[in-house]
Amino acid sequence: MNAMQDLLTLMATLRDPERGCPWDLRQDFASIAPYTVEEAYEVADAIQRESAEDLRDELGDLLFQVVFHAQMAREAGWFDFDDVARTIHDKMVRRHPHVFSDAGERTHGPAAWEAIKAEERRARQDGQADADRSVLAGVSVTLPGLTRATKLTRRAARLGFDWPAADGVLAKIREELAELEEARATGGEREQEEEYGDLLFACANLGRHLGLDPERALRTANRKFEARFRSMENELAAQGVDLHDADMTVLEAAWGRAKRRNKEE
Repeated sequence: MNAMQDLLTLMATLRDPERGCPWDLRQDFASIAPYTVEEAYEVADAIQRESAEDLRDELGDLLFQVVFHAQMAREAGWFDFDDVARTIHDKMVRRHPHVFSDAGERTHGPAAWEAIKAEERRARQDGQADADRSVLAGVSVTLPGLTRATKLTRRAARLGFDWPAADGVLAKIREELAELEEARATGGEREQEEEYGDLLFACANLGRHLGLDPERALRTANRKFEARFRSMENELAAQGVDLHDADMTVLEAAWGRAKRRNKEE
């Protein structure tokens, strides 16, 4: 057997009603979905850390999630792993006419890709009276908030509903920040949350204009903060200083030194 078939056989064994694993047998699509999302994030983390070994392992964990879902679908009589592989194969061929088309069509790039996806959505909706025909249709509500905001604004931009340059988005961010400050002064918690959400949405839109992934940028900021904070903790611990008792002057000085060390590294 090849490695892929070995994995499929292993999954079928884990789900075997008589000799399978009790935990695996209890699972369904809903209970496994959070693990699938988690593994995708761990793949992204390994890529950002530039760890080839971890990337190999995390890709395996993510592949196992695909195999798990495909096995449950096979048991339900919906489809199996071969159907999943065949579907994505055919989709990629369809979306790369500049590579696979016999007609010599060489148009490619993001615009061509999105046009093909839009045509696929229209084809699926044909004959469906209640189909969602909005340009925003199909942007999953389960995506991380910043990612979904980016996708929504990208869809809207196809119709020209967009600022011509990042300067307009920066002005919008300043406007939203002012509204948040006003809500803090006069509004309740719900109004503050709404204005804070508007500010985050505008920041995600700025990332799109700058060609930056807001989730990746925020992960980088998180990692930078964590590295500096841990450095500060270690320095103060070596001096016998308890962070819980240290005043803000001591913490700010140690934070400044941690920032300088982080830049030097």
